[in-house]
Amino acid sequence: MFIIGITGTLGAGKGTVVNYLVERKGFRHYSVRGLLIQDLESRGMPVNRDTLTAIANSLRAKYGVAYIAEELYRKAAAEGCDCVIESIRTPGEIEMLRNKGDFYLLAIDADPRIRYKRIRDRNSETDRISYQTFIGNEDREMHATDPFKQNLAACIKSADHVINNNGNITQLNKKTEQFLKQIGFYGHTKNKTP
Repeated sequence: MFIIGITGTLGAGKGTVVNYLVERKGFRHYSVRGLLIQDLESRGMPVNRDTLTAIANSLRAKYGVAYIAEELYRKAAAEGCDCVIESIRTPGEIEMLRNKGDFYLLAIDADPRIRYKRIRDRNSETDRISYQTFIGNEDREMHATDPFKQNLAACIKSADHVINNNGNITQLNKKTEQFLKQIGFYGHTKNKTP
């Protein structure tokens, strides 16, 4: 069972890589965001970047630094298939997943202006923000000394591979394919053309 964790900056292309792994390579997708949205909705809370961050930090503080990734890993292990866990945000989550076997962390990054244009184009409920808010949110999530809070800079630094995604989807798919070859994943291909 291959486990690929995805980390990276907002709007860098994490979801596009996940789609490639699911649609072209047969991976099962486990989403931190999806888990958190379910929790927020069950509490009747609004879904936005602030509430997503707050609920994630609260769950980690209550149940442990790796709680969210552990929950997703538990679901993946029960199904026993290659999986991708999207939105790894703390070093504690990485440490826990590294102890599970064939785990590889892929980080995605891109120029901030390119990323901001992408989030504005996708226009999800958490993306309707100004550039200043976008940068402020990212700064808040990049460096934390509290192990229960997001530390994207440390996660990116811990990655087995970093993709710089300033280009188009075809280029990103090729870089994803190169990463898969680097980690020795060749099987379960649904469509061999990157």
